[in-house]
Amino acid sequence: MHPPSPPFDAPAARRLREGLGMAHDHVAYGLRAQYGVLATPETVLAWERGRAVPTEQELTALAGVLWCSPAELIATASTLREHRVARGIAPEELARRVGVTAREYRRMEEEGRWRGTERQTAALAEALGLGPRALITATGGDERLAELLRDAATTRWQAYVKPVARTVPLPRRTVEAALQRLHADYHARMAATSSWGASGGSGDAGRAYLDDVIGHFWTYTGT
Repeated sequence: MHPPSPPFDAPAARRLREGLGMAHDHVAYGLRAQYGVLATPETVLAWERGRAVPTEQELTALAGVLWCSPAELIATASTLREHRVARGIAPEELARRVGVTAREYRRMEEEGRWRGTERQTAALAEALGLGPRALITATGGDERLAELLRDAATTRWQAYVKPVARTVPLPRRTVEAALQRLHADYHARMAATSSWGASGGSGDAGRAYLDDVIGHFWTYTGT
């Protein structure tokens, strides 16, 4: 079973090809001659029209033919694999940089759950050029972070400074300020909907706020 293809940016592929003055058959020839990828002009056309999606190998080769980076052909990278492909790094090379075996890295990438140490995580972020927000998403930490943030907003936020600070690579003071604001904003919404004269559906504003608690947190941290 092949892993899912990265989110391909078909309009970008067409724009880059046309910018080089290349026809579909020129691209197909380059893929075959330079990278051994068996693609026809019809294949290239199907990619550009969204009727087919190139595999990781095909996308990397296409980037070479179009004189661009793989990242320019990926719509939005979010997973570990997508960020790795965007950087044009082989799994074995990334594993070496991070300090895990290739087998361990492949398993974590396939499962979408990073289990590296703090040092390995820092090396991963550096190798893939990931900021705090992208790192948490790519390593499968969004669900755990959202759970912590919801609890911090609805109960005593001070009790969640340490666990959140262990989860996200941000200064403790930044985390403290963000959690305090989450708590204040959530309770302000709850108070407003339950005040005298408020319309029905008390608590809806608070629930809606918690639904996007991660987005609010990153906004408050400035990341």
